[in-house]
Amino acid sequence: MKTVKYFAIGTILLLGLTACRKELLDTKPYNAVNANDIWTSASLASLAVNGVYNALIQSSGEDYQNSISQGNYLGLDAHTLSALDPTVSPRNNWSSTHSLLNGNASSSDALFSRAWKQLYEGVLRANDVIDNIESVPDMKPELKAQYKAEARFLRAYFYYRLNCYYRGVPLYLHSTPVNEFTKPRSSEAEIWAAVIADLTAAINEPNLPGKYAAGDANYGRATKGAAYALRGKTYLWMKEYELAENDFRRVGPLGFSLFQGEYKQLFKENNEQCEEMVFSIQCFEKNSYGNQMSFKYGSRVSCGSGWNDFYGDADFIDTYETKEGKPFKWNDYIPGYSSMTPVKRSVYFLRDGLESGNGNFGTANYKELKNKMADYGSDFSKYLDQGNEARIKAVYEDRDPRLMQTYITPYSEYLGAPNNVEYMYTLRWPFVQNDTERPFDLRTDTSKSFFYLVRKFVFEGTEHLYREYSPIDVPIIRYADVLLSLAEALNEQGKTNDAIPFVNMVRQRAGVALLNSNSYTRVSGQDNLRERIRREKRWELACEGTLYFDELRWGTWYDSKLYDGAGLKQCWGEASVTWTRNGDYYTKWPVPATERQLNTSLTQNEGWID
Repeated sequence: MKTVKYFAIGTILLLGLTACRKELLDTKPYNAVNANDIWTSASLASLAVNGVYNALIQSSGEDYQNSISQGNYLGLDAHTLSALDPTVSPRNNWSSTHSLLNGNASSSDALFSRAWKQLYEGVLRANDVIDNIESVPDMKPELKAQYKAEARFLRAYFYYRLNCYYRGVPLYLHSTPVNEFTKPRSSEAEIWAAVIADLTAAINEPNLPGKYAAGDANYGRATKGAAYALRGKTYLWMKEYELAENDFRRVGPLGFSLFQGEYKQLFKENNEQCEEMVFSIQCFEKNSYGNQMSFKYGSRVSCGSGWNDFYGDADFIDTYETKEGKPFKWNDYIPGYSSMTPVKRSVYFLRDGLESGNGNFGTANYKELKNKMADYGSDFSKYLDQGNEARIKAVYEDRDPRLMQTYITPYSEYLGAPNNVEYMYTLRWPFVQNDTERPFDLRTDTSKSFFYLVRKFVFEGTEHLYREYSPIDVPIIRYADVLLSLAEALNEQGKTNDAIPFVNMVRQRAGVALLNSNSYTRVSGQDNLRERIRREKRWELACEGTLYFDELRWGTWYDSKLYDGAGLKQCWGEASVTWTRNGDYYTKWPVPATERQLNTSLTQNEGWID
């Protein structure tokens, strides 16, 4: 268990460090101490360094309370970024991403300005440390060097994100008063070069550790392993594949490896410091410092009651192969399914006993439930009064195990705990509400629709009590991502055969057939492996909020997210919300209109109008 000690120093919140405690939290020394005094004391300077890390998690200014209520870090929270990749669909009242998905985004949207502001706040904090840490009189030179390397890693990360979004931004590498933010945009290539320079400096610093062991008081700080991984990712953007390969190969020897337990257990607090976590956002059970993915991905019977603002994307779930690597086809399990309209084939998702009354209904009227679905249009000529549930369950149980460990699929179980009392729930349809007695149907915010729910990150039972600040760390770089990125770098150099073993390491942990082990998994060449790597990344990193950057880099975002018919769909494929594809310029975010008003030297990205 984690422990937290609080020490008040004036208006500064200093979070005590213990062997099992996360220290990289809010210090805000600039708001409480004269800026000229910060660098006169090692203790205050350490707080300033921690304040740079805090830019990973905390909002500021007038958006503070609103952003915290959405679990934000880096201007966008992980589940919002997940909503922009193919693995998750937000419901229709989630405004943070809908302007991009609905095709009506403008440069004045808060989505863009909040990200810009928060990322540059992180840059400013990092610049202060880099420029001033050497002047601290009572700090050991080795610690100064370590802190400076950490700040350069973090500055690189902030600029990495800025460049992914905007493709060229103003470059500030020294402490700069806010009223002197007047630089024009540097080019995308110039920003990548600055990111590489910072990460190289961090890697070359002897006092920056390669890795921290689980339980170390410094766990969560930047390491050489994280710097190599991020530099490799940057080289992928630059299409410098040999350099990317070299960096990704250096991560494992520093002590990182794949977690060998069940995939689902990776996203539990007990394993958040396992060997797979290269760099992660440190979270704990305190207001403003926990992640909210458990809350926003959860359900009404989750402990503390979740909101399920985000759902598994039905079309993406259909991409999961069988355990043998065979592409999934509905007709292989339910002949004729694909030729039916979504409304008619909803019959296959219905609970048993709707005709005979011999089903799990609790006190519900089964005839009313049947009439509801008959009126909706379900084709009852295909219904099995006893066996309908088993037939649909089989569709998911034969698939890549990551599917059911990432999502709650029809008629699978979930251990919930409304009012802190544990019960086993089942995702059934039509829904019957009774949280504490039969039939224990899984209750959501949208019980009038039948969506795939997210399982990853969501509390089970009473393992955590506070829905709005989960202590589960948010992984930013995992070793599985490093391995798949290494495979990509090799394949893009034409080293396809060399790349396959690294994909297989991830597939073996997942429990699916290895590439080239049967006719379904046979790799036919570079193009084929490229697509396999991209699918593997989506299955492995689903719902984590990092895939959006890969989709932008690959140039696949429109095809994977805004294809014809894309949207939030019920399990049988009927659309509740449909996304709209706009011009290709959406893959480069607009420079926020407010920033262009403040700094008239900023040019706008093509296609966007202030």
